Amino acid sequence: MGINSQYQIQWFPGHMAKTRRLMQENLKLVDIVIELRDARIPYSSKNPEIEKLIGDKPRLILLNKASLADPAVSRAWLAVFAERGERCLLIDCVTGQGLRDIYPTVCDLLADKLQRWADKGMNKKIRAMIVGIPNVGKSSFINRIAGSKKAKVENRPGVTLNKQWVSTDIGLELLDMPGVLWPKFEEKRVGENLALTGAIKDKIMDTEELAMILCTRLRTLAPAAFAARYKLTDEDGYTDMDAYDLFELIGKKRGFLMAGGVVNHERTADMLLGEFRSATIGQVSLEAPKSYDTRTR
Repeated sequence: MGINSQYQIQWFPGHMAKTRRLMQENLKLVDIVIELRDARIPYSSKNPEIEKLIGDKPRLILLNKASLADPAVSRAWLAVFAERGERCLLIDCVTGQGLRDIYPTVCDLLADKLQRWADKGMNKKIRAMIVGIPNVGKSSFINRIAGSKKAKVENRPGVTLNKQWVSTDIGLELLDMPGVLWPKFEEKRVGENLALTGAIKDKIMDTEELAMILCTRLRTLAPAAFAARYKLTDEDGYTDMDAYDLFELIGKKRGFLMAGGVVNHERTADMLLGEFRSATIGQVSLEAPKSYDTRTR
């Protein structure tokens, strides 16, 4: 038995259209746009509509959740952004990695405007709009930068539903926008990556099929860590199993059995997704630059 070939993601809630309008209306109020992406999926977590909306407004890209991603893959992504002339930093709002580099980089991007302000004797705070997909860590970022809990934080998408202005002590005033996705995924893998990292609510997903996809991805991306974590051996023949059988094997290995020895799929799926998202299995990036035409989207 395999994964349903008609696997689809239905996700676009009405508040996201409102968010796009809010972004358009408030761009004139800010000096720069700071776009957060997930370091595990820098390509998939780019909302192509954000680039269209901000136009020529200066932009800084932050790859958040660096502690969950493969460091070598993250370095490769930074090189790609540098080659394209896009300013990008690798950060982590939990560990604090890279946060000290943000303000100097913003000042560098706005050097001409800051000089004009200085020439006119203007002492203004830089205003930045914080944008990104749901659950990418925008509120955690703001709270870390502001030095206090000013934005609502939960590890699930859709928590920030209205714009919020937040002052900081480092010379930035931040406008937090709700997370926004886009109406249609042109690539199936993009939708899978967003679902696997939690950018799309689990309650609208078939999490069991999603966990089966995760099994096959981890088997390829982190074979040693995957096998060690779930006690998979050559004798199991797991390297040649289809997604369903591999998922079942892991459920049995963990002892997630119901009456009659039937694997509890819901419990197995929740465990697999939770351990990936928390990096319990290790630092895993779901996509590398060589896997995508990074000139698009």
